[in-house]
Amino acid sequence: MVSSRLRQLRDERGLSLRDLAKRTFHGKTYLHELETGRKSPTMQVAQRLDDVLEAGGELAALAAIRPGVRRREFVAAAGLATALPHTLLAHGRHVGAATPGRLAARIARLRRLDNHLGGADTHHLYAAEVDATARLVRDGAYDESTGRQLLAVLAEQAQLAGWAAFDAGNHRDADRLYRLSLAAARDAEDASLAANGMAFLAYQQLALGGQAADTAAAACDTAGTAATIGVRALLHLRTAWAYAVAGDAAAVDRHLDIGTTCLAEHDDRPDPDWVYWVDRTEDEIMTGRCWSVLHRPVRAIPVLERALAGFDDTHARDKALYLSWLADAYIDANEIEQACATAAAAIRLSGGIGSIRPGQRLDAVVARVEPHADLPCVIELRALAAEVSRRNAARLRSGGCFAMVCDDVDRDGGFVAMPVYVGSAGLVLGV
Repeated sequence: MVSSRLRQLRDERGLSLRDLAKRTFHGKTYLHELETGRKSPTMQVAQRLDDVLEAGGELAALAAIRPGVRRREFVAAAGLATALPHTLLAHGRHVGAATPGRLAARIARLRRLDNHLGGADTHHLYAAEVDATARLVRDGAYDESTGRQLLAVLAEQAQLAGWAAFDAGNHRDADRLYRLSLAAARDAEDASLAANGMAFLAYQQLALGGQAADTAAAACDTAGTAATIGVRALLHLRTAWAYAVAGDAAAVDRHLDIGTTCLAEHDDRPDPDWVYWVDRTEDEIMTGRCWSVLHRPVRAIPVLERALAGFDDTHARDKALYLSWLADAYIDANEIEQACATAAAAIRLSGGIGSIRPGQRLDAVVARVEPHADLPCVIELRALAAEVSRRNAARLRSGGCFAMVCDDVDRDGGFVAMPVYVGSAGLVLGV
């Protein structure tokens, strides 16, 4: 978080973080970046989060003052603890007709954090939104239409919070939130949201080693053909992934084709915000992932290379994950040097991201190149993995944390345990 001294200066002297940056050594670097237009990776992420949170340049300045600032500290510095839903019943039980729209706009803005932060960074923020809206639903007074809209917002919030819990490795909380979202969506009579809740449950089933093709296919049936093109595309692409993990190439081909066709259609109806990221690039990523897990490198490599060529490094978690499937495809093609270079790029991106998933994937990739342990590229890859592990362990120590507990503070002032993934290859990611 912003240091107490910075808070004191800001409060006493009326200075913004941007002003304070100008008075520090690192502020010179920040001003140089402003003048030259060249930004460090940390500054790039800070600027993206600044835009999403409408922080007016404060977060970019914070990154300049504290170059080692963690991503979750950006959220704290933006003052998001004062969440809108918490105050809506302060002056009575009545919930106006405009309230669901205000909440929907807020969750749309907060959803963009997921592009740049891991679930360990965002889960408690998103969960607080769920709790606050659930209180509105439980204690507020509103008409039937407003009630249905509130339930739809609650379903969206619970899906987002469940996703963050899943990303952080908290599967119990993820399952609870996904099921809450499914119940709220059904009560809101929103078939698309209900289908998305089922798709999230299917994704979690896969992560826990189960079979999920039936659940994913049922999600497509629940949404039906009346859903917007983005919703149908998302559901069919996720169903293709479930079938890929199950090893059913024919079903993969069928659902990928439906998803791609949906994205080529025209629909005057706007897609819901929760599918804003579903586009041609996402289609290619999912296609490449499916063929990679099916060990079809000739199909996987071209689409993954094309999609990743323009993929922003500030989306570090997702890019690292997608690079891991490209590395797997290179291994299947017996291109070990290329696989190691790709995995190394993913490891560099993954350090410090609050997600367990890149570590799990990259540990598996490093294990796959072990038969080639004498190759210089494999030796270098393992050394890089060890170095990232040491840096992340040092980051834990410097943050005043105990071994498996991070320095986030919950609403009661206590420490919140966060999962840290330690793979057999020595990767310590998701801290």
